[in-house]
Amino acid sequence: MTFRIAVVQPITNPIGQDEKNIADAVRFIERAKAEGADFVCLPETYPGPWRMPASFDPTSAMAQAAAKHAIHIIFGTIAPLDAVKATAHNLICMAYPDGKVVQYRRTHPNGPWIYTGGEWWEFQYVAANEFPVFDTVHGKVGLAMCSEAYMPEVTRALALRGAEIIFMPAGTDKRRLWATWRNLIWSRAIENLALVVTTQNLFSHAERGLAMIATPEEIVFESTVAGLFTVDVNLDRLREMRASTDTITSARNYGAKQGVLGPQWQRPELYDAIHPRAQREAAE
Repeated sequence: MTFRIAVVQPITNPIGQDEKNIADAVRFIERAKAEGADFVCLPETYPGPWRMPASFDPTSAMAQAAAKHAIHIIFGTIAPLDAVKATAHNLICMAYPDGKVVQYRRTHPNGPWIYTGGEWWEFQYVAANEFPVFDTVHGKVGLAMCSEAYMPEVTRALALRGAEIIFMPAGTDKRRLWATWRNLIWSRAIENLALVVTTQNLFSHAERGLAMIATPEEIVFESTVAGLFTVDVNLDRLREMRASTDTITSARNYGAKQGVLGPQWQRPELYDAIHPRAQREAAE
C-alpha cells in the first residue's frame, strides 16, 4: 500500500524567537495535508524549545493540528526535569490523526555534554533507556534522532521490535560531518531493512541541509535546500525482504541483503563474546 510522507526542512527562527516556529509548523502541516501527506516529518527540536528553562511547549498545538488535519506529525521538543539543574530529556514525538501524542526520549550518547555550551541548545541532557515502537495504519513506526545515526544499536533495537518506518530527524548544519551522516542514514535503512526518514533545521539559505528518505535498496529522496517535499513510499518491498532469506542468486534481484533481522543472519548466542561484560560478583 502506497502512502505519502512530507519532509520539512524549514528556515528555523533563531533562539529567542523559537516560539514562532509553532505557527510556521502549523502552516507546514496544513500544506502537507493539502498535498496528500499521511505523515509530516519536522526536524529535531522543532518547533522547540531549545533551552532550559523551557519557555513554551508545542505539544498541544501539534496534537490539535494532527487532529484537525487527520495526519501523523513527527516533531521535536524537550521535556523539562529539574528547572534548577536545567535538566531535560530530548524528545522526538509523534502526534496521531486523533490527537494522541507518543514520544521517544533520546538514549545515546551519555549526557549531559551533547547539548551544553553550544551555539543553539543549552540544557543538561539526561539520557533515557527505552526504545518504544508505535503502530499506525501504514506500518510500525520507530523514532530516534540526529547523531544517534552514529550508534547502530539504536535503530537496530527499533527494527528488532518491529519498526518498519524510522523517523530520525536531526538538528543543524552537519558541516564536516555531512558526507558520513548522509552515508549513515542510508546504512541504517540497509542494515535494518527499514524506511529511514531524516531532515534538519536551516537558519539561513546559505546552510546545507540533509533531508532524505532511504529504503534498503535506494535513496528515494534527498535535498540540501529549505522547503517541504512530498514523497510516495511503499513498504511492500522491505516487508518481502524481511520475510525472505538470502540466496546465492539474490544479488540479481535485490539491492540489499534479505533477512538480516532473522535467524539466517542473527547469532545472539555470540553477543556476549562480541562485547564481553564483566561478571556480576556473587552475592555474599
